[in-house]
Amino acid sequence: MSVNKQVGRVFLVGAGPGDPRLLTVRGLWCLRQADLVLYDGLVNPLLLRETSAAAERTSRAAGVDGRRLDQEEINRRLIATAREGKTVVRLKGGDPFVFGRGSEEAAALAEAGIPFEVVPGVTAAVAAGAYAGISFTHRELSSAVAFVTGHEDPVKPSSRLDYESLARFPGTLVFYMGLDRLPEIAKSLIEHGMPGDTPAAVICKATLPAQRTLTGTLDGIATQVQAAGLKPPSLIIVGECISQREHIAWFEQCPLFGQRIGITRPLKQAGNEIERCLDLGAQPVLMPLIEIKPPDDPGLLDAAIARLNEFDWLVFTSVNGVRALFDRIWEIGLDSRVVSRLKLAAIGPATAEALHEYRLRADLVPESYRSEDLASAMTPHVKGQRVLWPRASRGRDVLIESLTAAEAQIETVVAYRHCDAESLPDQAIELLEAGQLDWILLSSPAIARRLSALLPDAVRPQLGQSTRLAAISPVTADAAHECGLPIATVAETFTWEGLWESVLKAVQSPFAPRK
Repeated sequence: MSVNKQVGRVFLVGAGPGDPRLLTVRGLWCLRQADLVLYDGLVNPLLLRETSAAAERTSRAAGVDGRRLDQEEINRRLIATAREGKTVVRLKGGDPFVFGRGSEEAAALAEAGIPFEVVPGVTAAVAAGAYAGISFTHRELSSAVAFVTGHEDPVKPSSRLDYESLARFPGTLVFYMGLDRLPEIAKSLIEHGMPGDTPAAVICKATLPAQRTLTGTLDGIATQVQAAGLKPPSLIIVGECISQREHIAWFEQCPLFGQRIGITRPLKQAGNEIERCLDLGAQPVLMPLIEIKPPDDPGLLDAAIARLNEFDWLVFTSVNGVRALFDRIWEIGLDSRVVSRLKLAAIGPATAEALHEYRLRADLVPESYRSEDLASAMTPHVKGQRVLWPRASRGRDVLIESLTAAEAQIETVVAYRHCDAESLPDQAIELLEAGQLDWILLSSPAIARRLSALLPDAVRPQLGQSTRLAAISPVTADAAHECGLPIATVAETFTWEGLWESVLKAVQSPFAPRK
């Protein structure tokens, strides 16, 4: 296909089934090149963190505002935007060509002469089986698998599904989008000869922490689903392969499976915690309470950089301080050689690791990760020496007081600003009001205070009950208590990993409250 340089390009990208980590490497590359992303409602919004493009949700069903976007309108939008010379990613749940209308969009682009590429995705059925412990093929149980739509075009005069052949199929049947028609599907299979005691399963919200899997037999599965109140999106699986689930279901055994956890870090720094949350089987709920921004007057930081040769020590009390200083050093045309004669102190391993990103090693890291412990560790080494502390626009002054008492000459410079969030995200409020947010993780006194300021009075009674709070340190816990926030657990090691460990212990404790 020849490429017209005056025309953009469209990528039809499969986003996978829900877990954002199942996006392909090629799909990730496409997101990072995009000018516009049009994404389906089944796409996990966490994927949008990977793009700086404008992102718009498309829906073929009426939304809360009553607006719906039909397929023809989506096709026109793809064509028109590409003709503006832009790169468009059409991000679709699962795989674009497996019950995803991707082929219709590809045909429209081809007819319009728009260059396009199809990027396959992990289709929902394959991922659902893997996450529920059901292998569709097995040497002893099933040598074939059939993917079947459970939701045909309503304008068809009759079903194209040959239930007689499906009932005799020598393997596993997987029905997409058929939950509303489950009674009819089960009845038709049984009427055409499939035994009623054939194993059957329904998997809802596959690969997400909200995944639910219900197993039974073909003649009773519809009644079970109705009683359990299962909702789409879902897949129906029929076949002997379901018997494996009891032994190899792994996802639902994750230690925090199904928990919803509020991540209060700034969005740009939340990546590691989102990954950790997903690793543990939990749903990350992004609720950044502060944002990190450059200083109001970068000239003051530039002046401090110009005087680095006057100091003996650089001390860092956060990852943000490290990155703010060294990124600014690079931006003004210098590099890390400007700190070659200085000793470096870091408050903890995460801050020391941030120095590693710039190929620097900390000379001093205290055994316990608080400002008091950092000051104690530095005290024997700094008498009569000059110390520069690139810090946040606000915070505790323990380090200044302690090092001054140790006869060091300490100066500070604002390397970055803490800016308070103006409100809690709607999703967090909705989950709090419904009593469905299990944890909120607090990583600093400022974050604890901001949470208290933004919490609606109506949800405060939920705290300590349906919603528990975890603090990264005693200092953070004290700040929370001063604001009337109950703390359920405090990290023993004052790092994010320590915070996760404290939550795991609290959840696994025999005395932990159960819902």
